[in-house]
Amino acid sequence: MPVDPPRPKPPPLNALRAFEAAARLCSFSRAADELAVTPGAVSQQVKALEDWAGVRLFTRTPQGVVLTPAADRILPDVTRAFDGLGQVAQTLRSAAGNRLHIAALPAIAQLWLAPRLPALRAAMPEVTVSVSALEQPPNLLREPFSLSLFLAPEGEGRALARDELFPVCAPDLAKRLQRPEDLAQVPCLSDSTWDGDWQTWIAVACPGLRVSGPSYSLYSMAVAEAVAGAGVLIEHRPLIDSHLRAGTLVQLFETTVVSDNSLTAVAPQSKKKGPTQLALDLLVFECDAKER
Repeated sequence: MPVDPPRPKPPPLNALRAFEAAARLCSFSRAADELAVTPGAVSQQVKALEDWAGVRLFTRTPQGVVLTPAADRILPDVTRAFDGLGQVAQTLRSAAGNRLHIAALPAIAQLWLAPRLPALRAAMPEVTVSVSALEQPPNLLREPFSLSLFLAPEGEGRALARDELFPVCAPDLAKRLQRPEDLAQVPCLSDSTWDGDWQTWIAVACPGLRVSGPSYSLYSMAVAEAVAGAGVLIEHRPLIDSHLRAGTLVQLFETTVVSDNSLTAVAPQSKKKGPTQLALDLLVFECDAKER
C-alpha cells in the first residue's frame, strides 16, 4: 500500500506580501494603502503568517509597529523575492512588445505629456499607449508600468527638464504689475499639492511679502485660471512652457528660483530595446531639441 502522507503547507503568499509591505513601510496603514486593502486585513494576514511560522514578527506600540529580530532577519530576502516576482511580471508583459503604460503626476500627464502623445503614437503605431495619473511614483519593480514621469531630485532617473519657479499671468494682467510688491493687490493662485511654492519664491524675491488667493486641487485648473486672467500663478516651467511660447502666459519680474527637482523619467531596467526605450529616446530628443 503506497504511503502518501499530507505534506506541510507552504506559507500563504498573500500573508507574506502583507508582511513584506508592513515591514518595509513600518506601518500597517501604509501597507494597506499600497496593497489596496484595509489595515485590518493586513493585520489578519500578518497574524496568519505568525501562526504558520510560530513566531512573532511585529511588536505593537502606541507609535506603530516594530520588527522583531526574526522579522528583521527575513525582510531583505522577502523583499528581494517579491522584487523578483515583479521583474518576472514585467518581462511577461513586455514580451508582446505592443504596450506602453506610463505613470505620471496628474499635472505632468495633463500639461506636459498629453501634447506629446500624438508624436509617440505616430512613432509607434503598433503600440497601445496608456497613461495613469498617480500622486506618488510607482514602484517599478512591483507595479506593471513601462515608464514613470514625476518631479524628482537629480540622479533618480533621466532628467528631461529642470524645474524652475516664477510667477506668471495673462498679458493684460501683467501690465498692472510692475514690482513684486504689487502682488499683494491681486489674487495669487496656488495648487494644494505645491502650496509652498509662493513662499519659496517670495523668500528669494521679496522677503516679507504677503499674498493670498484661491487654491486648486488640480494644477491644470490653476493654469487655466491664470490664462483666463483670474490671477497670478507660481509656475513650474516644464508644465507651462507651451503657454510661455504661445504668449498666453508671461513671466513676471526677473527672479527665478531653480528647484532641486527635474521632470524625470524612470523606466524598469531591461536589456531589450522595446517601446519603453523608444518612447524615452523620443521624449529625450524632443526636450533636447527645445533647449538647442
